[in-house]
Amino acid sequence: MKNFKFFACRLRKDEEGATAIEYGLLAALISVAIIATVTTLGGTLDDVFTGINDDLTAEAPAEPPAGG
Repeated sequence: MKNFKFFACRLRKDEEGATAIEYGLLAALISVAIIATVTTLGGTLDDVFTGINDDLTAEAPAEPPAGG
C-alpha cells in the first residue's frame, strides 16, 4: 500500500503525460480543421485545377517540335 501511495504522489506531480495528451489533442483539433476545410473547399479547388489543366492542355502543342 505504501508503494501505491508513493506511485500516486509521483504520478500526480509528473506532467509529461499531461503534456503528451495536450499535444495529441492539439494535433487532433488541427486535423479536424484541415479535414473540414478540404471538405468545404474541395469542389471549388477541383474546379480551379480542372480549369488550369484545360487551359494548359489547350495551349500545348499536339506534337513535339521537329528536329528536337
